[in-house]
Amino acid sequence: MQGSFDELVRRLGEISDVEKTAGLLGWDEETKMPPLGADARAEQRATLTRIAHELQTSPELGELLERLRGFEEEHDPESFEASVVRVARHDYEKAVRVPPSLRAERARSGSRGYRAWLEARRRDDYSILLPHLEHGLELLHEYIACFDSADDPYDVLLDDYEPGMKTAEVAEVFSRLKPELIALAASVQEPVDDSCLRGHFDAAAQRRFALSVLERWGMDDDAWRLDDTVHPFAGSLSPSDIRLTTNFHEENLVGLLSCMHEFGHGIYERQVDPAFFRTPLAHGVSSAFHESQSRLWENLVGRNLATWRFLYPELRDAFPQQFARVPLETFHRALNKVEPSLKRTDADEVTYSLHIILRFELEREMLAGTVALRDLPEAFDAKLEEYLGLRPRDDVEGVMQDVHWSDMSFGYFPTYALGNVISVQLWERAAADLGNPEEAFEQGEFGPLREWLGEHVHRWGRTFTPQELLERVTGSSLDPEPYLAYLRRKLEQLYGVSVG
Repeated sequence: MQGSFDELVRRLGEISDVEKTAGLLGWDEETKMPPLGADARAEQRATLTRIAHELQTSPELGELLERLRGFEEEHDPESFEASVVRVARHDYEKAVRVPPSLRAERARSGSRGYRAWLEARRRDDYSILLPHLEHGLELLHEYIACFDSADDPYDVLLDDYEPGMKTAEVAEVFSRLKPELIALAASVQEPVDDSCLRGHFDAAAQRRFALSVLERWGMDDDAWRLDDTVHPFAGSLSPSDIRLTTNFHEENLVGLLSCMHEFGHGIYERQVDPAFFRTPLAHGVSSAFHESQSRLWENLVGRNLATWRFLYPELRDAFPQQFARVPLETFHRALNKVEPSLKRTDADEVTYSLHIILRFELEREMLAGTVALRDLPEAFDAKLEEYLGLRPRDDVEGVMQDVHWSDMSFGYFPTYALGNVISVQLWERAAADLGNPEEAFEQGEFGPLREWLGEHVHRWGRTFTPQELLERVTGSSLDPEPYLAYLRRKLEQLYGVSVG
């Protein structure tokens, strides 16, 4: 059977190459491509998506997987060989249900939707985006129809990002989070002066400082790069080719936190076992686990007072006029200010998941047809006002603030909040194993945490299911209680308030 396995690995490598090339075109589209390249890029990405799908669903690949059915039992379940066959079979059995033409059209529609989203934001005109959303929703229904979805059609979409998880499980976690988060946000009555975070911050100086931080955390010029984009994201072409993007605003330091966030995604892909390269194992196990890494580095490390005991002198040197007379404690309190915001990406730790929950609810309603796409801006604004007490001034602040619906990536948003939950579960396990990582942070030592995550989470790629990996690392299933307890402790420390 070894010959069949070797042939499987060869074919999987070709699929990976095509998919990564399509990903490179997507990265270029959002960072470097001139606007007039949009139509051609949509066709190029559609073609590559179709080719990758045809390779992934080829009868020859199916025959190989069938011949290898006994191969898994001959190896340890955690071995490279057994894991490759198991994950490749899962991917094949899912992909073979979907016509290549539908895969291609979804890629084409998403690319065109992204350009329409940019134009709609520029002109503050939702009607420009609307027909692309309508076409994308039609394609979603076609996609769902390829699968058996007796429980909830949304399960099909969620499974693309969080394999094995059901919509009902997400709804249960969110039903626990929503009232608690609303109560926690309401408990903060004392205004916090965060004026030190607003003013003029030279973008080039921000970039230099951000790179200094990321290099200390584990970024290096040989394997990473940082580029500008409208909506920050991270991508990877291999464990040694990590692409981060950000958006520096000269009126605030949001771009710095964005860099910290995207680093979490990047370090996950960087620390996957190199032996997995060009196989289906060479990725983070799920979107929620990926988001747990970005939120851990952004919040549990990046907003941590111990971290800034070390970093703040360097920030003062970078921006002496802004911070020379601002005490560290004042800066840290401003950085952790709890106050409802219109933009999800600007949200504090307490209110962030409320932005996600409202999007999850709207996605289910759009899918069910109980919210028409033409009415989506009003529905979005109403939920934002209900949960956060804010009303957007326009659709750019409202329904068009995120890029994710331009390609109808339904099922992705909930993984952000699930990532928040997982991040604290992992942090508590890491802290128990490492002692007190904050003592190392004060000395500028972030390697122990990075290496712990590499050993226990990152290197495994997709060897385990998300549920298996979480249980293996933390000894627990998905549990929102540690996350809520963490937020309560933080509010008590920062504001002296106690809730629950």
